[in-house]
Amino acid sequence: MKKRKVEVVVISDVHLGTYGCHAGELLSYLKSVQPEVLILNGDIIDIWQFHKSYWPESHMQVIKCITGFLAQGVKVYYVTGNHDEMLRKFVGFEMGSLQIVNKVVLNLDGKKTWIFHGDVFDVTMQNSKWLAKLGAKGYDSLILINRMFNYISEGMGRGKLSLSKKIKNSVKSAVKFINDFEQTAADIAISNGYHYVICGHIHQPEIRKIKGKDGEVTYLNSGDWIENLTALEYNNSSWKLYHFNEDHQRVMAARAKKFKEVKVNSDELFQNLVRELNFVKP
Repeated sequence: MKKRKVEVVVISDVHLGTYGCHAGELLSYLKSVQPEVLILNGDIIDIWQFHKSYWPESHMQVIKCITGFLAQGVKVYYVTGNHDEMLRKFVGFEMGSLQIVNKVVLNLDGKKTWIFHGDVFDVTMQNSKWLAKLGAKGYDSLILINRMFNYISEGMGRGKLSLSKKIKNSVKSAVKFINDFEQTAADIAISNGYHYVICGHIHQPEIRKIKGKDGEVTYLNSGDWIENLTALEYNNSSWKLYHFNEDHQRVMAARAKKFKEVKVNSDELFQNLVRELNFVKP
């Protein structure tokens, strides 16, 4: 597979070690790109919910792929999140091109970019960690139920439905939390003179400009690999959101078209051969 060269790739909220993780899809994505810088923006390994009894081969393959980038000299920043907060004990650790940090500040084409996970803005995380952990278990169970529901739904010829997204979008407090989170990140970024602020944590992929009292900043969120299957990519002085599902559909459509063209060409070749044989006299 020919790899796409990307200057900076940001992924977050992979939650390796949980049932909701789409490790296979993430592995396909990572194998399709050749980044200069890879930023793992928190909650990559879900240490909160890690069990020795559940660590599929696809989850290990993601780790091997990342270590493969390290072997190639790709700069990899592991930004700590709340589900892998245990790694905060090792902030400042460097080994080869790997660095464990709480935040990253990059200068991209003269523009300052502030990258961090975002759980620092979560009041529940700060005051009731036990409640946050309980919510994480409930969320993982909901994702598992959602997968079973979609399996049955697709078998009946119906489309997929994200229960967690539906709940998030229908509960006013959840919508308010997301809006407050984004505005808070933007306000702090503006006050510190950043051009971009990049978070994860809330599993809501986004790129949009947000205004504050003292100016404007571009807010970005890398989404997750549980529901949205998204990443952020920086190339040619601009950011874009990568959506695995959309890209996968394009690839499958292109393959189907190519197969159809090959079939048509082979059918024409066969018909021409038959016509030629008809002209041959015994």
